[in-house]
Amino acid sequence: MRLRNVSMFDLINGSMLTLICLIVLYPLLFVISASISNPAEVLSGNMWLWPVDITWYGYERVFHNSDILTGYVNTILYTAIGTTVNLIMTVLAAYPLARADLPGRNLMMALIVFTMFFGGGLIPTYMVVRDLGMTNTMWALIIPNAVSVYNILIMRTYYQSSIPGEILEAAAIDGSSDFRTLFRIILPLSVPIIAVMVLFYAVGHWNSYFSALIYLTDRELYPLQLFMREILIQGQMEEMVNAADSSHAQTIMDEEAVKYAIIVVANLPIFLLYPFLQKYFVKGIMIGAIKG
Repeated sequence: MRLRNVSMFDLINGSMLTLICLIVLYPLLFVISASISNPAEVLSGNMWLWPVDITWYGYERVFHNSDILTGYVNTILYTAIGTTVNLIMTVLAAYPLARADLPGRNLMMALIVFTMFFGGGLIPTYMVVRDLGMTNTMWALIIPNAVSVYNILIMRTYYQSSIPGEILEAAAIDGSSDFRTLFRIILPLSVPIIAVMVLFYAVGHWNSYFSALIYLTDRELYPLQLFMREILIQGQMEEMVNAADSSHAQTIMDEEAVKYAIIVVANLPIFLLYPFLQKYFVKGIMIGAIKG
């Protein structure tokens, strides 16, 4: 009877998880299929999962547009540099705040958390960035968002709950300095949370467009998402569509192909990044860390 109950639970649980996976994956599969399908079939509803009458017109239009390539290069640069700065700042803030022997750490934590609820607002922030001479530079997209208070809280909690104090005491007895303890002991044990922080920050930088909209005026510095905003929202898609066929219906179909192709191209790097970090989400951090 017990085995039958367990089997029934596994069946129900597996069925529910399968249904949830299908619900989550369907929009992704639809967009990918629509990006290489005949736009007429997509608009008519004949394409609902698998590609129909495969065409690469949307991708040809995307990769023949110089703005898209410029935005891609800029976004990769901003994401790489910004994530590196974010990670360094977060580690250097979270680790000391997790140490019980840091004087005044509760007050520091309270001041940091205060900024989550109260800020100067957009105009004062813009004035600060302008007076520092960072407008129209990539640093305007990186420095104001150099650290996330929420991520500091996550990493601080992780250090407090997952790094035993005995490790720090043993390192101190052996004469290890604080920085050596951080780089030689703490960081190797923090690979899972660092991987999570990398994914959080990288996705944030990759999808960000509002800061660029506020601080950048030079199109050569625009990130990919800002060009996508122009194409998908401000009606710039017509510049990428072949003007040989002036019929309204054909223009709508061409715009549909370009739209889906841009969505796939813009999100592909994040899709490729996640599999390399996914294993750290389930990896036990302290396996083998302490042996008695």
